[in-house]
Amino acid sequence: MTMKTLLAAAIVISSAGLGLSQAPAFHSPIDSVAVSPAPYSSAAAEDISEPELDGNVLPPEPWAQRDPADSLYRLAREALSRNDFKRAAEIFHRITERYPQSAYAGQSLYYEAFSLYRSGNTGDLEQARDLLKTLRQRFPSLANGGDAKTLVTRVCGELAKRGDQDCAREIAQQAEGPEVASGPTLAIPPGRSCPSEDDENDDRIAAINALLQMDAERAMPILKKVLARRDGCSVGLRRKAVFLVSQKHTPETADILMSVARNDPDQEVREQAVFWLSQVPGERPITLLDEILKSNANTDLKEKALFALSQKGEGRAQAILRDIAGRESENVDLRDKAIFWLGQRRAQENTDFLRGLYGRIANQDLKEKILFSLSQQKGVGNDRWLMDIAVNPRESIELRKKALFWAGQTGVATSELANLYNRMTDAEMKDQIIFVFSQRGRDPAAMDKMFEIARTDRDPELRKKAIFWLGQSRDPRAQKFLEDLINQ
Repeated sequence: MTMKTLLAAAIVISSAGLGLSQAPAFHSPIDSVAVSPAPYSSAAAEDISEPELDGNVLPPEPWAQRDPADSLYRLAREALSRNDFKRAAEIFHRITERYPQSAYAGQSLYYEAFSLYRSGNTGDLEQARDLLKTLRQRFPSLANGGDAKTLVTRVCGELAKRGDQDCAREIAQQAEGPEVASGPTLAIPPGRSCPSEDDENDDRIAAINALLQMDAERAMPILKKVLARRDGCSVGLRRKAVFLVSQKHTPETADILMSVARNDPDQEVREQAVFWLSQVPGERPITLLDEILKSNANTDLKEKALFALSQKGEGRAQAILRDIAGRESENVDLRDKAIFWLGQRRAQENTDFLRGLYGRIANQDLKEKILFSLSQQKGVGNDRWLMDIAVNPRESIELRKKALFWAGQTGVATSELANLYNRMTDAEMKDQIIFVFSQRGRDPAAMDKMFEIARTDRDPELRKKAIFWLGQSRDPRAQKFLEDLINQ
């Protein structure tokens, strides 16, 4: 997963379908998928669909036309489709109050609670919680379904955020789960699937998400207990908890993440803990990331540490990256990535270091990465430095060609490249200059030089290359030139 996607996904709470024994397939009110009408049935049914928090939400189509509450159900459904949550809650309430034996009673209790939840004020949330308790008493099969349980968690999470101590305890109990086992890892509980960190339909994940709204003093002890779990179903919960810890900026945040990076049995949990250290401010995360890079951790974990350091603007973080890039005993892939990240942050110290490192190392791949990284730092003389590499006969032809290409990307004047072409005797380098010209299709001077090469160069292979690249141009002059060349 990508970073923006991970951050967005970490705070969205949604839910999916739910079985109902008194009606056709029960659809979550946050389900934006079209609902197909179904005949009335007393059999339990389940319809799991792609839920969305926002959008047009509809209960199932009316299915009991002869039911006395049918017309009210239609009105409530229409109000909900307009996101008129107050009106929808009022009408759903009339159904359960006037027609408690109606086939629509269970659905109406649920959707009244949902409408009050979406309405959003504290009184409505408290009423929604009471309705969901009634739902559990009157329609236990509906209340025990995943969607209704998730709504309970979401309602209680909102109330906990607003200071409701009972809900805060309930959310904490759900998030903590069973006591941490000592000894072997617990098996997955029979009959229950394990949630992933993205499984927002699961009430356990919903409870973890609710902690995001709590203050750090209450949330951190719960999150620490979740991260200490080792039972078979806790991996998804721990992955979610790592993100939430990173959002609670306390004196112990960095050390909690470091403990996870060192000790969690799941590789992805460890990597995420290192990644999220990049979001924790201060010097402490930098110290911990440096420890990872100096340890015997695997390469994947070290790569995450390098990335985390690259997101830090402090001079010490950049110094550590320079140390890794210059360390001869270090893994070449890690040095490669450190060089890349140094090029992404414009700083004179990084520029001077990379230029100096180029002259000290023999590894061709690392030299190529330095050429690229310096080309990303415009306006500090790197174009001139790259041109010096390009004309240096002591460098390999491949490095000279790469330097010439990246110099062309930094904005070296076309006139300078044209003069270099005229002086150059090496055919490979001349070929590369033609290619650099071809990348400047909107530059009239570059087109003029290619016309000249195509007409007059003594080397037929270079003339062919110029003609080929002119054929790729959309410049009308190139089309006219080729027509004249064909007809001569």
